Amino acid sequence: MDTYVAPFRAFLCHALLIGLTFTSGCAPGDAGSPVLQADMPLHLEEHLDAAIIVGSEVRKSILQSIEWDFAERQPGWTSGPTESWPTLDTKVAQVDGALRVTLTEENRREGDESVRGYIYVDLPELRREEWSHLLVRARTDAPVEDMRIWFNLGERTAPGGWPSPFLYMGRNTPVVSDGVVQSYRFPAEPVWGEWKDPWKQLVLTFSADETASIDILSIMLVSKATVYGDARVGVREVKLGNGYRRALYTHAPGRLGYRLRVPEAGRLDFGLGVLGSDTPVTFEVEAVTEAGDSLALFDEAYGDNESWRHRSVDLSEFSGQRVMLSLVTDSETPGDIAFWGAPTVSGARTAGRPNVIFYVIDGAGADWMSVYGYNRRTTPFLERLAGEAVVFENAYSNATSTPLSAPSYMTSLLYSAIDRYRSYFDQIPSGVTTMAEHFGRVGYQTGVFVSNPFAATAKGLERGVDLVRVLDPDVPAVSSEHLQRAFWEWREAYPGAPFWAHFQTTDVHEPFRPKAPYSGLFITPELRARYIEWDEAVQWWDTTSYAAAGITVEQHALAQQALYDEGMAHQDHYLERFVERLKAEGRWGNTILVIASDHGYPAGSHRIMPGHPNDAPFIHPFATRVPLLFVWPGHIEGGRRIRTPVSMIDVLPTLLDFTGLPQPQMKQGRSLASLLLGQVTEEEWEPRPVIVDVLVTDGVSGELVGNIEVIDGRWGAALCVRPDDPEAEVRGAGTGDALTECTETVRERILIYDLLDDPLLQSPINEERPDLVEKYTELLEVQVEANAALRELIAGGGQTVELRPEQLEQLRTLGYIQ
Repeated sequence: MDTYVAPFRAFLCHALLIGLTFTSGCAPGDAGSPVLQADMPLHLEEHLDAAIIVGSEVRKSILQSIEWDFAERQPGWTSGPTESWPTLDTKVAQVDGALRVTLTEENRREGDESVRGYIYVDLPELRREEWSHLLVRARTDAPVEDMRIWFNLGERTAPGGWPSPFLYMGRNTPVVSDGVVQSYRFPAEPVWGEWKDPWKQLVLTFSADETASIDILSIMLVSKATVYGDARVGVREVKLGNGYRRALYTHAPGRLGYRLRVPEAGRLDFGLGVLGSDTPVTFEVEAVTEAGDSLALFDEAYGDNESWRHRSVDLSEFSGQRVMLSLVTDSETPGDIAFWGAPTVSGARTAGRPNVIFYVIDGAGADWMSVYGYNRRTTPFLERLAGEAVVFENAYSNATSTPLSAPSYMTSLLYSAIDRYRSYFDQIPSGVTTMAEHFGRVGYQTGVFVSNPFAATAKGLERGVDLVRVLDPDVPAVSSEHLQRAFWEWREAYPGAPFWAHFQTTDVHEPFRPKAPYSGLFITPELRARYIEWDEAVQWWDTTSYAAAGITVEQHALAQQALYDEGMAHQDHYLERFVERLKAEGRWGNTILVIASDHGYPAGSHRIMPGHPNDAPFIHPFATRVPLLFVWPGHIEGGRRIRTPVSMIDVLPTLLDFTGLPQPQMKQGRSLASLLLGQVTEEEWEPRPVIVDVLVTDGVSGELVGNIEVIDGRWGAALCVRPDDPEAEVRGAGTGDALTECTETVRERILIYDLLDDPLLQSPINEERPDLVEKYTELLEVQVEANAALRELIAGGGQTVELRPEQLEQLRTLGYIQ
């Protein structure tokens, strides 16, 4: 994110670099910086414009970025075979001011669908935590599919079970094959493998379906020192260890002074963090009262570059008083970077805005939940909770994968209105405001607890969040227990209210390993072991693979369904424990709880749907029908079920209405508040079509391709968006199964379905209903155009882009802009 820097203010009163005092006639409430109020939790990092800053000078000599410019040969970069991958001896040559990397059939491993190659450079044993990201400038017009960053050569088993010649896997991105120089950014941190070593080699790998070349123009390894060296103080989301915090950074020695009125039972909570320091940084908190008394409240030296340390300071002795509160850092090495993680002043609170908990069960399909009528008791607690909740019978996600859906419901915008999807790791643009930012800006304490990084840091959704916990990937099937524990630790460390929290658990995701007694609830250990063997041998889309494995589709599907159902029961149990504790601690009465999902899950549905369920449009229930329950004791009348179709992008505007916050300037969802609060009946409610948006950037043409679909009462429609030439090669960007046969075979441009008579979308009714073909073709084409117009506004920050009058009118008519 962009760094916000407060202007340096000369003190109106006498101030020293290391000591800050008030002389006669210069009390904390005098003219100068404003006096901050902490009626809601006060995030000091958000008020740098009110801070008095002394010192915090950037070190003149900092760790510089490393750049390799291939306008000339860079002899350090090389390639070669490895013991586990002898075909990986990649051809490299200096050509036209670039390093050309050529992948040939000789680089294809036996049984591999892709040809792969790599280049690497030896590093002088760097400390990885001191480096921010890698920038690669490259061009190609060949079908190179993918580029990935790796760390250190060595033998280790990679995800999927295949041997890897590299120790730590980083992020990947699809390659744009348009012949134009493109820039690719990779975070300098692994997404697989527990880091234990110095950084010895930097590796780039490439893959393609066939022989192909890519030209590398330059590679730059950017140091964190240069990132933080562009300002004396600023605010960023900072990762130390496995925890992210929104942090105020300074350069020691330095001091930030805040004039504030301390609330009743006031306290200051913060995290301590440092970057690349060989000696500890001293953190101090001081207060100067109106009477001029100076008190030292906190003093600690901290030098761990790999983790945060939480601390609290009691301010209750100053309750109701105006003080100058100072955050002070010092170090033996001037210029050391020090982090104050989410420094927050809070106090006693008896009324005000409600807490908000947005609990997303990743991959939870409504069809597999007994609260929605499924014949296995997978969600007995949610069945009981429904008596306190409003349950939406027909809620839909806006996409079928987390990288597309999470940014949508966090911004109330369809993904192709936010940005052009190019890879899993696209960061959401700064022109949109996330749910966390909406609540954080008005004083809510914000926390994110996920076991799927695409619901947070992999997409830039940590922006504006006080604390982010991303669970290690080795415990996804028991994530609820770990994430709830992290939540309660956060509430203990930052007890001020109100708070907003986002959960995203993966208990129902593969590898399906719930804890006892839910492990074994629906499947025997023997069948579980056989399923694991089957699953390695079959492909859902290839019926011949089942016969080769000696099983039927139904055997495999029923075993998979049982394992999924055990995960759902496990999740339901931990939801019950969570709600029980909210009630026991007295938080339930002033908390809004939303339980939902980011997308459905096919589970064993391939036994129900002819062919593979992913061959159907995405509006089939197993892909996009999700749970959606709202609970708000004393405000929402429970025990009601609403059949009107609604969208996950409706959640954000609804929560903003509930909490009295303004609506986004740009949104595509609508508030359900009046329906939930009983101000209108379901019969009086005017439904709107629900849009499912799975459009991604084609790696060949650079155009948006894929499906955009609609659920409109009884009717469903799926529009195929692809190049005009039906034979044109199309390569979707990093979406796994996110593209249907729309982009791979010749088919009708739009398919129309009767969702009442054909809920599994097996028989299009195009010939019977040409009127619907015309109606929904126009509706979805208008939607594509509207999304493109919003995308332009967002890219330009909503101010610098000139849209045609008809585009603006269209967006206003649709209710997408104010």
